[in-house]
Amino acid sequence: MNGLYALKSWFARRLALLRRWLIRSGISPNAVTIAGIFCAGAAGASFAVLPAPWSVVPVVVFLTARLACANLDGSIAREIGKQTRLGSLLNEIGDRAADLLVILGFLPHTSPSLVLGALLASSAPSWISIAGAAAGVRRINGGPMGKTERCLVIAVAAASGGYAPAAVVMVVGSVVTAGVRLFQVVALCNRRDGEGGHNGESGRDGESGRDGESGRVGEDRDHDPLSGRL
Repeated sequence: MNGLYALKSWFARRLALLRRWLIRSGISPNAVTIAGIFCAGAAGASFAVLPAPWSVVPVVVFLTARLACANLDGSIAREIGKQTRLGSLLNEIGDRAADLLVILGFLPHTSPSLVLGALLASSAPSWISIAGAAAGVRRINGGPMGKTERCLVIAVAAASGGYAPAAVVMVVGSVVTAGVRLFQVVALCNRRDGEGGHNGESGRDGESGRDGESGRVGEDRDHDPLSGRL
């Protein structure tokens, strides 16, 4: 269930000219990641301060820029051959910080307990995907309530003023997404363990070696470690 994540390739093609300009200008992937955090902060501030529907234009502009940065940092790193562990770490921290800043924009409009629930629930799918990658299986992305869907819910709330219903949708959708991803991660882990078991005890040792530090780096090549598309 990829949800709007299925549009990632289409969105990346729309950003091709900007990506080439950033590369020619010498802008680093880490700088793009940090820019994405600032765009998320601007979106959250606009959402918090401006009333609906006047907030929808700046919110949509800044959220689109935030998603663009999340797409560009990884693609720039791949194209210039600068995929680093530090960059991957910064990307993960940046994604969590960006989500936090946007969702905090709900605070002036609805109860703090509901905002806290949205913060906790929206982070759960990402942590499950990260845990799966740490276990040596491919990273699970997509919806039904991934990063792009969360941005869409925020935009709808900014346009309509339906802040509490939007927060509830985010909580429920994120919990469902966490459950879907957990099911997929467990299935992938069981499959990997089963493949190791067919090779006997020595095979499991070899599998364990592949899942070690060098193995995880190899696994990272199967997906974009800087994309953070959660």
